[in-house]
Amino acid sequence: MEIAKWILVVIYFIVALALIILALLQSKEDSGLSSTITGSSTNNFFEKNKSRTKEGKQKRWTVILSIVFAILTVVLGIIYMA
Repeated sequence: MEIAKWILVVIYFIVALALIILALLQSKEDSGLSSTITGSSTNNFFEKNKSRTKEGKQKRWTVILSIVFAILTVVLGIIYMA
Protein backbone atom coordinates (compact mmCIF):
# COMPACT_ATOMS: atom_id res chain seq x y z
CA MET A 1 0.00 0.00 0.00
CA GLU A 2 2.92 2.32 0.68
CA ILE A 3 4.12 1.96 -2.92
CA ALA A 4 0.67 2.91 -4.23
CA LYS A 5 0.75 6.08 -2.08
CA TRP A 6 4.10 7.13 -3.53
CA ILE A 7 2.98 6.38 -7.08
CA LEU A 8 -0.14 8.51 -6.57
CA VAL A 9 1.93 11.33 -5.06
CA VAL A 10 4.31 11.29 -8.04
CA ILE A 11 1.37 11.32 -10.48
CA TYR A 12 -0.17 14.15 -8.43
CA PHE A 13 2.96 16.29 -8.76
CA ILE A 14 3.26 15.58 -12.50
CA VAL A 15 -0.37 16.55 -13.05
CA ALA A 16 0.07 19.69 -10.93
CA LEU A 17 3.16 20.73 -12.89
CA ALA A 18 1.47 20.08 -16.24
CA LEU A 19 -1.58 22.04 -15.10
CA ILE A 20 0.55 25.02 -14.07
CA ILE A 21 2.41 25.01 -17.39
CA LEU A 22 -0.81 24.75 -19.42
CA ALA A 23 -2.44 27.55 -17.44
CA LEU A 24 0.55 29.82 -17.99
CA LEU A 25 0.67 29.10 -21.73
CA GLN A 26 -2.96 30.02 -22.36
CA SER A 27 -3.67 33.39 -23.92
CA LYS A 28 -6.11 35.88 -22.49
CA GLU A 29 -9.45 35.64 -24.29
CA ASP A 30 -11.14 38.68 -22.80
CA SER A 31 -10.88 41.66 -25.13
CA GLY A 32 -12.32 44.03 -22.55
CA LEU A 33 -14.49 47.03 -23.21
CA SER A 34 -13.81 47.12 -26.94
CA SER A 35 -15.81 43.94 -27.55
CA THR A 36 -18.72 45.40 -25.62
CA ILE A 37 -18.82 48.47 -27.82
CA THR A 38 -18.13 46.84 -31.17
CA GLY A 39 -19.77 43.50 -30.48
CA SER A 40 -18.36 40.14 -31.42
CA SER A 41 -19.34 37.90 -34.29
CA THR A 42 -19.77 34.24 -33.39
CA ASN A 43 -20.95 33.18 -36.81
CA ASN A 44 -17.57 32.83 -38.51
CA PHE A 45 -15.37 29.86 -39.38
CA PHE A 46 -12.94 30.40 -36.50
CA GLU A 47 -15.65 30.40 -33.84
CA LYS A 48 -17.23 27.23 -35.23
CA ASN A 49 -13.92 25.33 -35.27
CA LYS A 50 -12.37 26.83 -32.16
CA SER A 51 -11.97 23.49 -30.39
CA ARG A 52 -9.68 22.23 -33.17
CA THR A 53 -7.17 25.05 -32.77
CA LYS A 54 -4.12 25.00 -30.52
CA GLU A 55 -5.89 27.20 -27.96
CA GLY A 56 -8.93 24.93 -27.98
CA LYS A 57 -6.81 21.86 -27.34
CA GLN A 58 -4.93 23.62 -24.54
CA LYS A 59 -8.22 24.60 -22.93
CA ARG A 60 -9.54 21.02 -23.19
CA TRP A 61 -6.38 19.56 -21.63
CA THR A 62 -6.49 22.15 -18.87
CA VAL A 63 -10.03 21.08 -17.98
CA ILE A 64 -9.11 17.37 -18.12
CA LEU A 65 -6.03 17.85 -15.94
CA SER A 66 -8.03 19.97 -13.49
CA ILE A 67 -10.55 17.18 -13.07
CA VAL A 68 -7.76 14.59 -12.62
CA PHE A 69 -6.07 16.90 -10.10
CA ALA A 70 -9.29 17.25 -8.08
CA ILE A 71 -9.90 13.49 -8.10
CA LEU A 72 -6.32 12.77 -7.02
CA THR A 73 -6.65 15.34 -4.24
CA VAL A 74 -9.71 13.57 -2.85
CA VAL A 75 -8.15 10.11 -3.22
CA LEU A 76 -4.90 11.12 -1.54
CA GLY A 77 -6.84 12.82 1.24
CA ILE A 78 -8.80 9.64 1.88
CA ILE A 79 -5.68 7.47 1.76
CA TYR A 80 -3.71 9.65 4.17
CA MET A 81 -6.64 9.98 6.58
CA ALA A 82 -6.83 6.20 6.97
